[in-house]
Amino acid sequence: MPIPTLGQLYADSERTARILEIEQELRSAGVKHVYLQYVTLQGRVQAKVVPTEYWVQAASKGMNWAYVVAGGNHMTLDGRTVGSGGAATQEGLMLPDLDTLAILPWDTRIARVFCTHYRRLEEDEAPGEVADDDCRAMLKIALDDLQTDLGIEAASGCEPEMSWFKDADSMDASRSHFPSHVGTSYHVRHLDDVRDVLTKVTEYATALGFTMIQADYEDPGQLEINFQHDNFLATADRLVTFRQICLQVAKELGIIATFMPKPVAGIMANGCHHHVSFWRDGENIMLDPDVFSRRNLNDVGLHAVGGLLAHARGMMALLAPTVNSYKRFLDSNWSPTETNWGYDNRACAFRVVPGRVEVRSPDASTNPYLSHLAILAAVRDGWENKIDPGPAQDGVSRDGTFDFPALPMTLGEALDAFESDEVISSALSPSLRESFVDAKRDEWMRFCGAITSWDFDNYLNYVP
Repeated sequence: MPIPTLGQLYADSERTARILEIEQELRSAGVKHVYLQYVTLQGRVQAKVVPTEYWVQAASKGMNWAYVVAGGNHMTLDGRTVGSGGAATQEGLMLPDLDTLAILPWDTRIARVFCTHYRRLEEDEAPGEVADDDCRAMLKIALDDLQTDLGIEAASGCEPEMSWFKDADSMDASRSHFPSHVGTSYHVRHLDDVRDVLTKVTEYATALGFTMIQADYEDPGQLEINFQHDNFLATADRLVTFRQICLQVAKELGIIATFMPKPVAGIMANGCHHHVSFWRDGENIMLDPDVFSRRNLNDVGLHAVGGLLAHARGMMALLAPTVNSYKRFLDSNWSPTETNWGYDNRACAFRVVPGRVEVRSPDASTNPYLSHLAILAAVRDGWENKIDPGPAQDGVSRDGTFDFPALPMTLGEALDAFESDEVISSALSPSLRESFVDAKRDEWMRFCGAITSWDFDNYLNYVP
């Protein structure tokens, strides 16, 4: 359903009644404080905290929240603050999405709720409307447009991988029990090494309403823990919450947990593959019901893949949004570098399995609201323009020839592709797009200007 305006929220008597009910539920549960959460363009969680006694006021009228926070409090090399209004920014109002409130299982004195950012009623421009640099709200709007325009619902499931290490000095491949030529994936002894992590993450996730479905050990220190698929927004919210769970578990166990895409050279990177499918009236619209095989995409499914291929380069800055992201592709272990697709083919950027497409470029640092926005924009363009994906790739290569340009291999190249792809860049509101590019261009330039051990290893005695 459409996101209500601020005025509509204020006039909603059912919402007001629910806010009062929640207050009683919080008091009965012994909750003392509530985190009002907001996610920046970088995917970082920001919050204000209110005592339970102030919940009704905060939830009913909203909390002051500066527009500039969308930029993640990022200051550029030339001294500018990224985000709407810069350092002189105005404040809107942040109001809770009541259905997302949950008590934190690791500290039941605290609850948290996702929020939507609004412009104030007295503002000159778009009074009472959603702040257009709220990335979570932008995804909600795009999903409502999909339902309104086409009667379609979008579903996804993520495969969040991350690395767990005892301490900073153990961030290497030494956790393997095998010789270097033998991989550790799925081995029960390695899985048992992270038993405490697995059980604690599963415990907290289940308490927060996740349906946990499987986990596996990938490479030294790397654990993938999967939860059930859902609509795009619910999956994005759960991925954000999952990261918070992992941070808490690492704190309790006294270890390091990182979603850095490539923390260690020579072993597999931390990806976050997105499995996406599209539905109308409970039916998967991508499937050909008359074909009983893995190769059962109908024209709707094929055109969705075509859109993903056509915009694969433009999406990369949103799917792999950090400088470190591209170390994953340059030191490639099961990470896609070509713009290709295939049926149940892990050598491809887009792997089609019955009823869904696995988008393999996203990594563990992605902002899930922006990644899902990009995927949705690409798929819709594929449908609207009936984009032909070309033949599916069998095996590892197709004689080195591909129908679409290769993926970017640096953040700088990815940002160029993003800005030149009107379909993908326009999936973000103008202010969100500007803030994203400002922050990420600055991140890229900071990397280019950094002097690292690589510089000394290569150039300290380079000449004469």
